[in-house]
Amino acid sequence: MRAIRGAALALICLGSGAAAGPIGPEALAGAIAGADVAILGEVHDHPLHHAHQAAAVAAMAPKALVFEMLTPEQAARATPDLRHDAGALAAALDWAGSGWPDFALYAPIFAAAPGAAVYGAAVPRDQARRAVTEGAAAVFGAGDAARFGLDQPLAEAEQAQREADQQQAHCNALPEGMLPGMVAAQRLRDAALARAVVQAMEDTGGPVAVITGTGHARRDQGMPVPLARVMPDLRVVSIGQMEADPGADAPYDHWIVTPPHPRPDPCAAFAPKPASGG
Repeated sequence: MRAIRGAALALICLGSGAAAGPIGPEALAGAIAGADVAILGEVHDHPLHHAHQAAAVAAMAPKALVFEMLTPEQAARATPDLRHDAGALAAALDWAGSGWPDFALYAPIFAAAPGAAVYGAAVPRDQARRAVTEGAAAVFGAGDAARFGLDQPLAEAEQAQREADQQQAHCNALPEGMLPGMVAAQRLRDAALARAVVQAMEDTGGPVAVITGTGHARRDQGMPVPLARVMPDLRVVSIGQMEADPGADAPYDHWIVTPPHPRPDPCAAFAPKPASGG
């Protein structure tokens, strides 16, 4: 795994050439200039993050867009004639039944690249559930699992760290026995994103913009790692967007910190219910 991770970090460093670190939204276009692949992370319900992504896509003019939110079947329905009709595009994608935030957040991203090919990398829920119980490799298929590194276990320390990250992301409410499966499901999603980027590069020659959660954009353990196994010579830039300062060693080429978006406490559902009186 050490050699693989080194390859991933080398791949990332081939990006814009600018020193890694925090940037303002006005510097985003320059940060991804010249990249073969720009991974544009987001907090899914944050309007500012999507506005930044749309501006970056418009500046980049990618040949292809890869969406974490779309299955390949949905992506095929995102035809160029629908890109500037948000209502018609949302209907064609059956976005209302997808469980993702309001399509109004994502519509400007599609409109920013009206001629780009659209690829979907969403992992269906039944496959994610299978990964939890059977492992990512079993779901991904033997050939592709080896190609993207899913047939190899993580180093013990990395596995432990990823399990701790999953526990924190789920409000410290998961049974310990579920954590290895949750890590496997995350690895499956990262590999699915990487596979979609590989397909997009082979089909179009790039550049490719990837719209995904900031966690998948991590250069140390996100989709850049399986991508580096298959296409190690790509110029990739990873952009994280978050609501709190991640510190100087954040695992992205660049990151943008925004004020938190108002939302209910996601951990409230896990809080103990008060005992009823009487």
